[in-house]
Amino acid sequence: MPQTNKSRSASASGSCTGPDRGEEREEEREEAEPEPKVQVQEAGDGGGENTGDPEIIKSPSDPKQYRYIELTNGLRVLLISDFTGPASSGDDESEEEEELGEEEEEEEDSGEETEEESEEEEDDKDSDFEDDEDGGKRKKGHSEKQSAAALCVGIGSFSDPNDLPGLAHFLEHMVFMGSEKYPSENGFDAFLKKHGGSDNASTDCERTVFQFDVQRKKFREALDRWAQFFICPLMIRDAIDREVEAVDSEYQLAKPSDSHRKEMLFGSLAKPGHPMGKFCWGNAQTLKTEPRKKKINVYKRLRSFWKRHYSAHYMTLAVQSKEKLDTLEEWVKEIFSGVPNNAQPKPDFSELLDPFDTPAFNKLYRVVPVRKVHALTITWSLPPQEKHYRVKPLHYISWLIGHEGTGSILSILRRKCWAMALFGGNSETGFDQNSTYSIFSISITLTDQGFQNFYQVAHLVFQYLKMLQSLGPQQRIYEEIQKIEANEFHYQEQTDPIEYVEDICENMQLFPKEHFLTGDQLMFQYSPEVISAALSLLTPDRSNLLLLSPDHEGHCPLREKWFGTHYSIEDIQQEWRERWNGDFEHNSDLQLPVENKFIATDFSLKQSDCPDTELPVRVTANDRGCLWYKKDNKFNIPKAYIRFHLISPVIQQSAKNLVLFDLLVNILGHNLAEPAYEADVAQLDYKLSVGEHGLVIKVKGFNHKLPLLFHLILDHLADFSACQDVFNMFSEQLKKAYFNILIRPEKLGKDVRLLVLEHGRWSMVEKYQALADGGLTVEQLMEFSRTFKTQLYAEGLVQGNFTSQESIQFLQYVTDKLQFSKLPAEVSVLFRVVELPLKQHLCKVKALNKGDANSEVTVYYQVHTHTHTDAHGGALL
Repeated sequence: MPQTNKSRSASASGSCTGPDRGEEREEEREEAEPEPKVQVQEAGDGGGENTGDPEIIKSPSDPKQYRYIELTNGLRVLLISDFTGPASSGDDESEEEEELGEEEEEEEDSGEETEEESEEEEDDKDSDFEDDEDGGKRKKGHSEKQSAAALCVGIGSFSDPNDLPGLAHFLEHMVFMGSEKYPSENGFDAFLKKHGGSDNASTDCERTVFQFDVQRKKFREALDRWAQFFICPLMIRDAIDREVEAVDSEYQLAKPSDSHRKEMLFGSLAKPGHPMGKFCWGNAQTLKTEPRKKKINVYKRLRSFWKRHYSAHYMTLAVQSKEKLDTLEEWVKEIFSGVPNNAQPKPDFSELLDPFDTPAFNKLYRVVPVRKVHALTITWSLPPQEKHYRVKPLHYISWLIGHEGTGSILSILRRKCWAMALFGGNSETGFDQNSTYSIFSISITLTDQGFQNFYQVAHLVFQYLKMLQSLGPQQRIYEEIQKIEANEFHYQEQTDPIEYVEDICENMQLFPKEHFLTGDQLMFQYSPEVISAALSLLTPDRSNLLLLSPDHEGHCPLREKWFGTHYSIEDIQQEWRERWNGDFEHNSDLQLPVENKFIATDFSLKQSDCPDTELPVRVTANDRGCLWYKKDNKFNIPKAYIRFHLISPVIQQSAKNLVLFDLLVNILGHNLAEPAYEADVAQLDYKLSVGEHGLVIKVKGFNHKLPLLFHLILDHLADFSACQDVFNMFSEQLKKAYFNILIRPEKLGKDVRLLVLEHGRWSMVEKYQALADGGLTVEQLMEFSRTFKTQLYAEGLVQGNFTSQESIQFLQYVTDKLQFSKLPAEVSVLFRVVELPLKQHLCKVKALNKGDANSEVTVYYQVHTHTHTDAHGGALL
């Protein structure tokens, strides 16, 4: 799929943020409303009492008001007002807000995991491979009441001095060690914790971002405490060693990540002296051991770095709260006018172009990954593309490269059983895009057979690019993408304030005022010249090939300095180099996408046909299923959410059945990938999940074409089939995925914990052994599929812009299409655990990855439902 921009979840190769402190038939069209368009704030919004800036373009569905100001010290600020009226007494209470189509639930690991970077992508809504615990994520209902602020300093690791790698990241930590006005070393974190808030920070190549959120009633005080870190930070000398350890811990946590390892290896290919070759993370060696040897005063250098680079005229600030704009402006001017301005020019690296124009770039790099995965990444270094944000040429190209429909690269590779997934584009993070270059990369997760034929895989990519270059940019396709992006922006849902201000303060570094909210999302202008210029550079002789495989173990004598990645370098085979340098042939199987039939055109809101209720109500039930329904009368957007749980007793009968169920769900997803791809890019999201007792089907998006997608999924489930090659491919991938789960301490710990707590649970080790023994066949899978669909209970939920009668039709389609019988006995789907004896229990588990220095500790408390006085405790080490 195409790599999405940073404001949504990026989901492709090389998705990198800097070190962090802590993406068929068409039914008859009904009479449609006009095409969505963006709007500007009207001067009279808010009745003249909360007037926004009329030049800032915002979504018509965005109720917030915006005002841009610049302080006397040069600090640029965007004020964001959520004000809707006088605060009520419950304004700061943790009320749970209804979120359309979102719920927290724990489902099984299906094991499918095809993108080597997915360890950073676990919260991606499109992941078909792992359903993760929502541990670090606050429910939106809580954060809706929060106030938030984010500040972006326009410097990052590119500004690190050569003799102190990681100093920018280290400073990001040290500025939080108290201030002259609030000297307590951990006072700010304690204040936020006491008042329901949180904070974070991250260092990128040319930007450093700080953000926090807190209850509204404490926002002004929190702003004042936070601003002091940029006005007069103490940066306590005694805290240096402790914070070096914190930086080193982040480095150790990042070392097992294949995506981070790839980035460091890739950065090492830059020309000598270019900042891409710097070690941006920093660790104990670079910030403590080596400086002591060289008699470098790190504390003095820290203060000097802060004085030189943390200047108000490099900074952009975004604040969001339920205050009026005038109030926010008053607060910001009072609090942030003291941020110093050193009047020095901002560091500029834009002259350091073509960092990868070296003989070492256009070669084949074989790499040993941490995880068991075969992957080919093809990368080009292009001139900086940020100035073309109105056209977004790389987004247009990635849309075509990442397409999964008929005639696409991935469609052909899947038919050959050579690839599982393809991600292409530019993530718009500092690693992928900065003032010196822009990256365009294509990362393909390969099967064993695809790994053996990786040159042919690369050749297919180059053939597709040659076809795009020959045909030239297509206005029809550009306008289709443009329309999809405009629809999404028009009906965008409100996001967590802390995430929103983080994005906006970075946008303020990149775009003019009118495009602070739209610059990273909308495609404003079709320019075939700009697109052709970028496309013409994507040629074989300018590419870098990086091939990851565990089969390279023992054959890669070179070792990257900081992350210890083993790799080798070789020339591209002469046969292929000569072929690619010539006028190589077109591939007739490759073609451009056809018109997308899933793009919504009817955005009308349906009238309710039953009484409004606070919670979903059951509107129909029989011995084969039931349906719960709730009409959206709160958000009033033309979207809906559908969830069905197809419950079966056969899944938990054995570890073998669990593996067969994983295979069924993953191959069903594979069968759907091509026909459902157009729906996916038209903002109709779908997900197939492995539940403990059945298949969970979730679809959401614009309701106009949502039934088409739902029917498509049920049709493929009813007619499920798997050929031998696809079965073999997924069996091998599933085995690798189980292994990759087992080598991660947090996943292994969770599996062992649940194995202790749940009666009859099958462990991941048992599933791995059932698959590794080699006794499973495609005939067994087909028999399991038939057995699974014979007796079911279908429980559904429809919520959003459908009537109750329309919603009942979804359950009717499930029962009519699958033709299943009722269950012979009820299957309990309640979560039940073993009652632990009244004492502490300690379970120690030895990690399976010897190369991972990280440990995982889980403390589990069990409390009786009938009393709060008795508690059992367990610790898993």
